[in-house]
Amino acid sequence: MGAQFVYFVLPIILMVVGLPIFLVLILTSLAAIVFVADVPTTAIPTYMFGSLDNFPLLAVPYFVLAGEIMAQGGIARRVVAWVVSIIGGIPGSLAVTTVASSELFGAMAHTSVGTVVAVGRLLYPSLKSNGYNERFTVGLIASSGAVAVIIPPSISMILYSMTAQQSALLLFTAGILPSLLIGLGDAAYVFVYSQIKAVPLLSRARWGNIWNTTKDASWAIGTIVVIFGGIYGGVFTPTEAAGVAVVYSLFVTTVIYKELRLVDLWRVVLNAAFLISQILIIVASAGVYSWLLTTSGMPQQIVAAIEALQMRPWETLLMINLILLLAGSFLEPPAAILILTPLLLPIVVAVGVNPIHFGIIMAVNLSIGLYTPPFGLNLFATHAIFDVRIATIYRGVLPFVVLNFAILLIITYVPAISMVLLGQAQ
Repeated sequence: MGAQFVYFVLPIILMVVGLPIFLVLILTSLAAIVFVADVPTTAIPTYMFGSLDNFPLLAVPYFVLAGEIMAQGGIARRVVAWVVSIIGGIPGSLAVTTVASSELFGAMAHTSVGTVVAVGRLLYPSLKSNGYNERFTVGLIASSGAVAVIIPPSISMILYSMTAQQSALLLFTAGILPSLLIGLGDAAYVFVYSQIKAVPLLSRARWGNIWNTTKDASWAIGTIVVIFGGIYGGVFTPTEAAGVAVVYSLFVTTVIYKELRLVDLWRVVLNAAFLISQILIIVASAGVYSWLLTTSGMPQQIVAAIEALQMRPWETLLMINLILLLAGSFLEPPAAILILTPLLLPIVVAVGVNPIHFGIIMAVNLSIGLYTPPFGLNLFATHAIFDVRIATIYRGVLPFVVLNFAILLIITYVPAISMVLLGQAQ
């Protein structure tokens, strides 16, 4: 059995059959050990547990738990109300609010589906009742939530930093401007759409209302201040920031807002534990697959094959973007990052791309993949939450896929957008 078949064809066959991704990776690793690699089968549990023995990985369960607490404890609702009070009165204010709220809540909750659920449930009825058709509404919600993959502190960035052996703090910093660029691009599109469709205006912003919502949301907004201020102020590491986020959000929701009772914590913890277990079992199984793939010499062979094609750097990057976009429409970001980073990083480094910049390129691709038909995770989450026909969601997200692919190309070919805050122009 050829190595190429085991490492690349077999996983595709197993996914088509319908096996979960962690089982696909474990069975592929077992097949590689039996038929290709000269290593004992005991390597599987060794490298599975070894993949989890990583201090930065501790940030993942903490951030997931913090996101669940915020969504259930009233923080998300107050953030949305605050944004509405500020933006109200401009054309498309409610749609722009959806984009801005997703950016803010994505920076606090760190999960795409969590952002879709929290922001979507709050704004879906208002969008529908204020002149936006169902197709546009579900497309906007599904696509806006994906920014959580890019905007720091992102779980996907943490996983990439582990796999690529890069600084999580540098990745967070590099992700700031690209995530804002995507938000501005989406906001500009919905602004123009609202004017063309003559969507009715909301009541104009009033200082009294802004002041009241700001007071009410001040503790919620403080979550971002605590996380970013602590990380960039050098008070704590990104991993420690995740733990602080849990304590802070728990304090705000139980003591200040009093919307999360202690009896509700069990449900919140169970929801978080379910999502955490999904992520960590993928991390563990991908650890074995990545190790076998790396030691097989396959990445070096792929680099040599790409070099033999004599493509120019921009052509190589375009090809990799298309590969990542396709992978992102089938795989969740954690799985795609853990599987593809060992394969693609040597290729982009060979053509002169900074590993930090490539981390941003990968994150943007995978965020678009979350709402790219047919299998983007946000599509099914939106379908489950709002009970809208999946074909309607597909049509709704297509303009956002095209728009954000164009923004992806700008981010790819203008490295300064990602690197300028690091003091690097390329």
